[in-house]
Amino acid sequence: MSAADCEFCHSPGGAVLWQNDICRVVRVDEPDYPGFVRVILGRHATEMADLGKDERDRFMAVVFAVEAAVRDTMKADKMNLASLGNQTPHLHWHVVPRFRDDRHFPGPVWAQPKRERAAHPDREQRAAGVAAAIGARLGA
Repeated sequence: MSAADCEFCHSPGGAVLWQNDICRVVRVDEPDYPGFVRVILGRHATEMADLGKDERDRFMAVVFAVEAAVRDTMKADKMNLASLGNQTPHLHWHVVPRFRDDRHFPGPVWAQPKRERAAHPDREQRAAGVAAAIGARLGA
């Protein structure tokens, strides 16, 4: 897929919570997973090996800072980081807070659910603070 056909080259990919010259952090609209965000590279590239060392280091520094901010804010039991890009071949990392009672745990969020959807207003309330936590770690 070229940049001309790339969803993440032509749209933000979600509500932008933070961005710099390398990447942006967006909220993923997934009701089962409040606090789920993506870190999306600002230019079109499909593989980590396509990045030079400085760009790769800066990109991953954001991924790690976002992971820490989401973990601390959401009080997650486990954090999942994934960079698949099979459906959208544009470099991006999924940062997913996981809980022992979430619909898919211990499987991946893309697996068949193991339990029914349950309301977690406390998690939704904490997720409202994710953007501020990311901004505090990375600079607003």
